[in-house]
Amino acid sequence: MLETLLPNLEPASLVAKVVLLVIVTAAALIVQRISVPISRRALEAAKVPQATILLNIQRGFIWGFALLFVLGPVFGVEPTGFIATLGVTSVALSMGLQDTVSNLIGGLTLMLTKIIKPGDYVTASGFTGKVTDINWRYTCLEDRGGNMQVIPNSVLWKSPFVKLVEGPALSTTLTLAVKHDADLNAVAEEAVVAATMAAAKLLDLTRKPVAQFSDPNASSVTLNLTLFMADGTTSAAVNDVVARALVGKPWLA
Repeated sequence: MLETLLPNLEPASLVAKVVLLVIVTAAALIVQRISVPISRRALEAAKVPQATILLNIQRGFIWGFALLFVLGPVFGVEPTGFIATLGVTSVALSMGLQDTVSNLIGGLTLMLTKIIKPGDYVTASGFTGKVTDINWRYTCLEDRGGNMQVIPNSVLWKSPFVKLVEGPALSTTLTLAVKHDADLNAVAEEAVVAATMAAAKLLDLTRKPVAQFSDPNASSVTLNLTLFMADGTTSAAVNDVVARALVGKPWLA
């Protein structure tokens, strides 16, 4: 069968080419397995945002060099001629893949300029969420309800967006009525401690809840208890747990 398909190919030559192809493929896999984790750690050490786009480009270079190495010995194709043909083909393809190229450039620009990175909270195209990944085509945002929004990199790069540091997407405020004759300092401290203990698994414990008072009147004062949420939680869940913990406090109006 091999002689029918490849009449001019000697069996010994075929075996040698198969062996070379297997060796180069294995070598590329080993290089990828070793170099990609090293690059990931280097990016983290250099405080360069980590996303799949940079690591995928590295993988592409590894397999590109592997292909060039076997073109001549295995397939009988001159690498220089292949590169020249590939260049012409790339120019032709780029004319029809302008959006893809724009997304790739936009993703690289977003990552290298560190405008946004995985873990940031942004509002873009009317959607607020955490950046979970930036790949070669699009940026993924996930809100606190688990909903996912996929935005093309070219759109995100060219359109205005808001990068959130602190705000409604990261915190929730529980409003309570406090008796006007209560010790407000003691109330604030007790409310913060009770909320932290009750909702410890739902809160970002690196940031202490904030208790502020407003709207005093003849019968009560409003306590605004701001709580900072952990990833994957919702304001409704946090408010419910904290409200249950504070029910029955003698200072509530």
